[in-house]
Amino acid sequence: MPDNQNCVFCKIINGDIPSKRVYEDDRIIAFHDIAPNAPVHVLVIPKEHIPSLNHVNDENSETLSDIMIQIPQIAKKLGVYESGYRVIVNCGSDSGMMVEHLHFHILGGCPLPNKLA
Repeated sequence: MPDNQNCVFCKIINGDIPSKRVYEDDRIIAFHDIAPNAPVHVLVIPKEHIPSLNHVNDENSETLSDIMIQIPQIAKKLGVYESGYRVIVNCGSDSGMMVEHLHFHILGGCPLPNKLA
């Protein structure tokens, strides 16, 4: 369970902040981004507070494996599996990471620009 009381994503996991969830299990949740950058924009996060990719280790790597397995299933549920989707993970302030809790963006529902791909 989340261990950072000031983290907005931990507050979402705990139910202190409402979210429109599309998937949840014992290790991860996925919910719609409140400021979407595409018609489909969902965040997939571990329930354990992992600050960034720089903090992935042997102890939490199984959760990351679960996330990678669930992302295509979530894309199917959202209707972008066949047409295509982008998965983005930011790490650190220069990347634009706004919440220091590891999260994966699933974007789709329209042709996406190639600028950063």
